[in-house]
Amino acid sequence: MKAIFDDRQRLHDPQHFMANGKTYASPESPERITRLMAGAKAAGCGFQPPEDAGLGPIAAIHSAEYLHFLQTIYPRWQRIPDAGAEVIPNIHPAMRSNNYPKSAIGQAGYHQADTACPIGAHTWDAAYWSAQSAITGADLIAGGERAGYVLSRPPGHHAFCDLAGGFCFLNNSAIAAERLRGQGLRPAILDVDVHHGNGTQGIFYARDDVLTLSLHADPDRFYPFFWGGAQERGEGRGLGYNLNLPLPRGTDDAGYMQALDTALRRIRAFGADVVVVALGLDAHIDDPFKGLAITTQGFHTMAGAIAGLGLPLLLVQEGGYVSDALSDNLTAFLKGMS
Repeated sequence: MKAIFDDRQRLHDPQHFMANGKTYASPESPERITRLMAGAKAAGCGFQPPEDAGLGPIAAIHSAEYLHFLQTIYPRWQRIPDAGAEVIPNIHPAMRSNNYPKSAIGQAGYHQADTACPIGAHTWDAAYWSAQSAITGADLIAGGERAGYVLSRPPGHHAFCDLAGGFCFLNNSAIAAERLRGQGLRPAILDVDVHHGNGTQGIFYARDDVLTLSLHADPDRFYPFFWGGAQERGEGRGLGYNLNLPLPRGTDDAGYMQALDTALRRIRAFGADVVVVALGLDAHIDDPFKGLAITTQGFHTMAGAIAGLGLPLLLVQEGGYVSDALSDNLTAFLKGMS
């Protein structure tokens, strides 16, 4: 299987992560790349760098205002007297439909949903090439490849059209799906990350040309908290084109596969001719976030069921954090597709 990655994706090295009122080093570290790449190579993947398709495919998903913010906020932030090393908001609007502030502090609060997406000197470059990797992967699928793996890091599924959050800046899976749709295909996005793909849902929520599905730990007591309920089905033309399958904390392989079967039936009913798999590996029982309890063999079984659709599959890396099992989990998933 062909795999896509650009080494500039290593440049983003966030130092700040807040949880439960305490500050930690970010779990979304460059070490993830090393382990994921080892797992992909063990499954027989050969890596190639992405082409540069420019901003157009990214701007098809993200607003020009937001892209300008991402490209310029770090040097602006550094002009603030005694500014911290990373752009981290300390205020958020109660309603984002009101004033759009001119200050760097205000815009950070407007465009960053939480403290898990600090912006450093190289964040834009890493996010840009993460997105370009997804675009190249989409082009390979549109060109006739049956499957491909994109090591997108930083990940993307928590990013809305103009809002970063949860380690994510550009929504790689959404960008890839829109690229495929623009080439005449009918994509579904199947998100198997332990966290709800709230950014992906928000981007397509009022659309009927991309089906979005997410299996995740129940957000009543798990990030992202405010999105991901089963009652969220889309709106307007998009009503019925979004499916959330929230799962109890600690759901194991058997319970997960029951929910996955529901998702696969919906993909067939949609008439998809390509699937973007937002491939989070953080549903594993030993992942640091401890949301679900999928085993390494469970990822192998999951992949086989998805491959059973008989459709081209583009795997875009989302979560999956540093643990002894991370490489093996990716290897198991990729081998399960064959």
